[in-house]
Amino acid sequence: MTILSAQGIDPELASLRESIDNFDAALIHLLAERFRCTQRVGELKARKGLPPSDPDREARQVKRLRNLAVEAKLDPDFAEKFLAFVVKEVIRHHRTIAESVDHNTPHKHDTERND
Repeated sequence: MTILSAQGIDPELASLRESIDNFDAALIHLLAERFRCTQRVGELKARKGLPPSDPDREARQVKRLRNLAVEAKLDPDFAEKFLAFVVKEVIRHHRTIAESVDHNTPHKHDTERND
């Protein structure tokens, strides 16, 4: 018996809510992994003197994710809005990273060796 069903909530509703909670947890973990990766992209861009934003890449991603949304039977407009929100945050992070990088200082990744 789950906590929700013990509280007198319909067992089917409780089960669905537990699934939703699991999906929410998975989304948070996936977003955390995505942002760890985009953080490294931001560091690389900063070291290479590349701009924080790549409009061509972003346009390709919008098209790709809209197509994926259609295939998944998810509203493509929602998928695009969600991506725009994430990309806006990524670009903000990339700008912050770029402002903090001294292009003349070697970075850990630049001096590491794989022996």
